[in-house]
Amino acid sequence: MRKKILAAALLLTLGLAGCSAKGQSVQTDLIGEDEAKTAALTASGVAQDNATFTKTQLEKDDGKTYYEIEFTDADGVRYEYDIDAVTGTVIAYESEKKGTAKTQSGQTTTDASGEIDEATAKQTALDDAGLTADQVTFVKVEREQDDGVTKYEVEFYAKDTYTEYDYEINAQTGAILAMDADAENYAPQTSGTVVSEDTVKQTVLAKVPGASESDLKMRLETDDGRQQYEGTIIYDEMKYEFEVDAYSGAIREWDAESVYD
Repeated sequence: MRKKILAAALLLTLGLAGCSAKGQSVQTDLIGEDEAKTAALTASGVAQDNATFTKTQLEKDDGKTYYEIEFTDADGVRYEYDIDAVTGTVIAYESEKKGTAKTQSGQTTTDASGEIDEATAKQTALDDAGLTADQVTFVKVEREQDDGVTKYEVEFYAKDTYTEYDYEINAQTGAILAMDADAENYAPQTSGTVVSEDTVKQTVLAKVPGASESDLKMRLETDDGRQQYEGTIIYDEMKYEFEVDAYSGAIREWDAESVYD
């Protein structure tokens, strides 16, 4: 009987030791708070000396463990990052400076609530499309709320090409959340010489500064009797999808959205 009790005690001790070791191995698989902070700073481009951290917290959601990192820089811009606690990669991020929002042209206009106004939202979309107000006809400019995010939906079309542009602009930050460009009234060619793949690559990559061929996937397809290039570019946490007429090299459709959407 004594032998059985000793054997059971030994097994219990080994089991507890194994659980402890197992728990320790899980813990050591996670990066530390300092590494998570460094990953957030690197992604934001903010120097450590210019950052004031307000939150560093380990969270778990849908089986994924991550750090919630919040900090402000010397200019008062607030950054929020979710950093994967295992890989150290950025899962999600947001930055804003309360009461201001800049368009690509450098103009800053806010309303009483600290959000950008319609004029700034329109200018942000025009700057991104590379067009001026006299080159387009606006169809829609509406302020809406979606999943707690206030945004402007801006729609217009270019007068010369009839290309339709749809934008979603964050009303707090002025950031472009999504865009779509569709040449709905474009009449494609159905015969002739197909432009080279290299030419199309140059055309689409020029629309995403910094992207390279390694970020691009593309193929030549036949749709309704005409040939076109279809592909995607994934770069800087954005996904771009496009269709290019194979004969003229003109972009027929262009969609852009966050990889997290």
